[in-house]
Amino acid sequence: MSPSQNDIAKGFRVLHKPLDPLILTNVWDASTASTVASLPKTRAIATASFAIAASIGVSDEELTKAQNLASLKIIISAAHRVNPDLPVTADLQDGWDNDLPSLAASVKEAIGLGVVGCNLEDMNNAAGTLRPLDEAVSRVKTVVEAAKEAGVPDFALNARTDVLSQEGKTLDDAIVRGKAFLEAGAHTVFIWGGPKGRGVSSEEVKTLVKELDGRLNVMMMSGDGFLGPQEIRQLGVARVSIGPGLWFAAMNTVKQQAESLL
Repeated sequence: MSPSQNDIAKGFRVLHKPLDPLILTNVWDASTASTVASLPKTRAIATASFAIAASIGVSDEELTKAQNLASLKIIISAAHRVNPDLPVTADLQDGWDNDLPSLAASVKEAIGLGVVGCNLEDMNNAAGTLRPLDEAVSRVKTVVEAAKEAGVPDFALNARTDVLSQEGKTLDDAIVRGKAFLEAGAHTVFIWGGPKGRGVSSEEVKTLVKELDGRLNVMMMSGDGFLGPQEIRQLGVARVSIGPGLWFAAMNTVKQQAESLL
């Protein structure tokens, strides 16, 4: 008997373990989804909205709900053709809708496609501003409640805060938001430090791990000067993602091969 969507969500939650974090190699289309899903060590699939947007020729800020969900449907179908029990978590950007009922409806629509978790930003991308804390918390609660109503009470919300991109804001501000999001029902917190932000150092990650009981998502960057998977494991985070990292690597390879052929 196949597991229910909430059974898969429960299993997805369990994968978030400090010192043995869930590592997500974010995908953006059917080919990347099926390729990653076929790897024996893949434990879950995650999307990257930046890469999805780039693959259809728009910026992350211009990517619409309809475009994101259409891509998500294709990605889930491709991944589940390889492994129908593989958890999928979606980057839902800022949730698109400012009013809470519409946000709830959007989350239910994503769940209807098969996701068991999502990212939600505390930015209002249309306005280009950070949402007030009480508003951001209400949106976290709305997502959690919508998931329960959709039959997935163990839905894993990864609540992202962009507070460090705001002038004068400190790690303490990120901790306040992170704790509030966890209390509101988020499973983990993603504290975004760039590219427009000031970044988050390894020492700051250690502080965040302590303050948030390890329920932290960090984004791993490739290249010199950045921490690798083993080093990040030792920091005690529960989850590691790479955002559009694979997309950048793939496009660099395409460029190099095309230049060589030309």
